[in-house]
Amino acid sequence: MAFLDDNYLLENSTAVELYQHVKDLPIVDAHNHGNVKEILDNTGWSDIWEVEAATDHYVWESMRRRGVPEEKITGQAPNIEKWRALASIMPECAGNSFYEWTHLDLKRQFGIHEPLNRDNADDVWQATQEHLKRPEMRPQNLLKTMRVEIMCTTDEPSSRLEEHQQAADRLSGLRILPTWRPDGIMNIGKKSWTAAVERLGEATGTSVDALDGLLDAMEKSHRLFERNGCIAGDHGVLEPISHPVKEERVEKIYAKARSGRDLTGQEINDFMAFMMCRFGELNNASGWVTQIHIGALRDYRDMLSKTLGPDSGGDISTGSIDIAGGLRYFLNRFAEDGQIVLYCLDPTHLPTLATIARAFPNISLGAPWWFNDSPFGMEQHLRYAATVDLLSNHAGMVTDSRKIVSYGSRTEMFRRVLCNVVGDMEQKGQMPLSAAGDLVRRLSYERPLELFFGR
Repeated sequence: MAFLDDNYLLENSTAVELYQHVKDLPIVDAHNHGNVKEILDNTGWSDIWEVEAATDHYVWESMRRRGVPEEKITGQAPNIEKWRALASIMPECAGNSFYEWTHLDLKRQFGIHEPLNRDNADDVWQATQEHLKRPEMRPQNLLKTMRVEIMCTTDEPSSRLEEHQQAADRLSGLRILPTWRPDGIMNIGKKSWTAAVERLGEATGTSVDALDGLLDAMEKSHRLFERNGCIAGDHGVLEPISHPVKEERVEKIYAKARSGRDLTGQEINDFMAFMMCRFGELNNASGWVTQIHIGALRDYRDMLSKTLGPDSGGDISTGSIDIAGGLRYFLNRFAEDGQIVLYCLDPTHLPTLATIARAFPNISLGAPWWFNDSPFGMEQHLRYAATVDLLSNHAGMVTDSRKIVSYGSRTEMFRRVLCNVVGDMEQKGQMPLSAAGDLVRRLSYERPLELFFGR
């Protein structure tokens, strides 16, 4: 099998056949970090570094691993120097999923088939410069080429959603919907909490001096998102915390935090547990899916968080969290209504999350996330989900992408791995071909529409 040939990741004849039936299906992406302004402006990109690496911490981490100085990653070096640095270490990154994404992008969108390296860096730079001038490479046309039908961005509750409103008015054939992400409001133990609360109060015109004002502001924000087509709340937690907490206690905790006094660990946990349940109530009242991303230990490398801020490649996963205990109250509280999707960051979390999903009809196992969204991670994830849970109940693929060009390549990788896993089962006599075909089509397209949009 040649590098990224037609049978890339497809190891049996059934997988090849199945992939032909799903490769051209539209993309429904219920979780990404898309830049709506970039899409609306539709001016495109100046160079291939902007397209492939300027916003991608997967790329940054690999460049750091190979000794590239920060000046040529997130620093002030010219983009062509950054691109040369990336190209020079690219052969040493073979085996990492970003290596495959990058080359899929170059092949699918730019017609470049040669592996990127030090010697051809300038040639690829120049060839892509010419290509980027073409109308088909502007964001709106590129999304149409990749058959992106629906994309759900990630947005703070303080967002006024003006750009989403413009997108709804101006774009045809593509729906860009917001997703309510209130992590900053819940994380009362972080230094950034006060600023997040103040932004929400200002955005909604509500005094947040007391807890009832914060809750009112949250409801106003939630309603605004609902009016603009939001279909999900997205909640990132290191370790899920849920237990019953009376509102009177939370009022005291909130007043203490607003006065600038330090909180105890128990007070922080009680506030977070209360807020998570309030988020669930709001999401259910609006008919939204509640997505919970579990296990990211943020800003682990101090130098990066201090100099570059969040989302700069300094986050890690950890297995040392209590998922079952932390989720139990929340999941039982909402066991009879509302859809919940659980995303797995650390592979050691997968058995717990899959068996939880098996126990609750309204819970779905989410796409293999972050450190798992590689061919290896996806295959492990899908095989285990098929064995322990029901693969037909899986939530399907989300890209989690911060760059437009990867919506296509990440989705292609998932669909190929899915077809290979299901094709292997058919080849082993575990299911008939008809069931295999239904399954890959369902997870590639139909299941996200059903789960998130009721279609």
